[in-house]
Amino acid sequence: MTHTRQILLALILGVAAGGAINLLVPQWVPLIDHHILAPAGQVFLRLLQFIVVPMVFCALVLSFTQVERDEHVTHYAGKLLVLYIITSAVALAIGMAVAAWLTPGLGLGDVGQASIEAKDPVPLSQWLVGLVPRNPFEALADANLLQIIIAAALVGIAARQLPEQSQSFIKTLESGYHITLKILSMVLKLAPIGVFALIASVVASQGLELLIKLGLYVFGLLLALGGMALFYLAILALAGARSGAYLRHFSESLSFALGTASSNAALPIALKNAEAYGAPHQLSAFALPFGTALKRDGAAVLQGFNALFVAQLFGVDVTLPLMITIFATGLLVSFSTAGVPGAGLVAMSTVLSAAGLPLEGVAVVAGVDRFTDGFRTALNVMGNTANAMLLARTQHEPERQAEKPEHP
Repeated sequence: MTHTRQILLALILGVAAGGAINLLVPQWVPLIDHHILAPAGQVFLRLLQFIVVPMVFCALVLSFTQVERDEHVTHYAGKLLVLYIITSAVALAIGMAVAAWLTPGLGLGDVGQASIEAKDPVPLSQWLVGLVPRNPFEALADANLLQIIIAAALVGIAARQLPEQSQSFIKTLESGYHITLKILSMVLKLAPIGVFALIASVVASQGLELLIKLGLYVFGLLLALGGMALFYLAILALAGARSGAYLRHFSESLSFALGTASSNAALPIALKNAEAYGAPHQLSAFALPFGTALKRDGAAVLQGFNALFVAQLFGVDVTLPLMITIFATGLLVSFSTAGVPGAGLVAMSTVLSAAGLPLEGVAVVAGVDRFTDGFRTALNVMGNTANAMLLARTQHEPERQAEKPEHP
């Protein structure tokens, strides 16, 4: 059985086991979850997070030392940002369109338990200042990917301008990168167990009752996420990057994102998959961490869908100014959502506050957020990797593996 199939099987078994625990022995749920399932899942996530920062930093510095000119980095970043804005706008539009079509909020009673306070959005000037790390070690310790990218760019560009003096330093980073790859291969052997524990913990502790009550909401959100995924497959096919080859090579990172609901945790696997796909290393080593820090198609779909859902739930008239506000705020928020489980729900309060919608709507969907979080994360990873591969198609070094005939 392939590793991807093992992870998908672990997901199915985790849902079944969690549901059985919740239905058959509900009195044991706190004991089993707090002492077995949750700790096992968190240990696995910590092992992945252990290698994310050193692997990304080494890969980024090496990629900056390998590019021919500094202008290439600006070229990559500029093209990626254009792709991100366009595809995120499409994701928002799909989320809003599906919510307007299905109207999942109409006739639904209050099933929430608590509300979440809105947070004021960070001013653009402060966000830009925050990109520059005051201390590179602080950026590494906090796993701030945007600051790590800036720090790695400065180190890599300086090292390339000092080829003799930096030779030993580059060799050390190369060794570190290969060591992290080896650790990754060791950790991935535990992936089925970790994914099983994570999803079983969610189902056992939350149950499926609320999921049934909000069935139309969940169905509509998954339908919007699926629509955006099909959009990416169509774009890849039109660009000449065969969608079948893409799915074959990146299925591991996509299924892993589905099980862990963490874009950051899936990043090392996505880097490995990109290498197997045949994407230029210097491009993928920059584009994938860059996209993990910024690209959130799942969050964009969620914000657009949830805002209209809340408007329907509380009987708010959906006017053109309201839709423009939701669209603009959702687009900005999608780029600042953290790549960790549950971050999209917190960001939702910002969109609702800006649009003047009741914040109590957050509580309504809070109970089922974790059930859909994995699917949103998988779309985040798909958007990140697909945009990187689309950029690779525009370069002079096409993917080697993607051009080969596909075999079962």
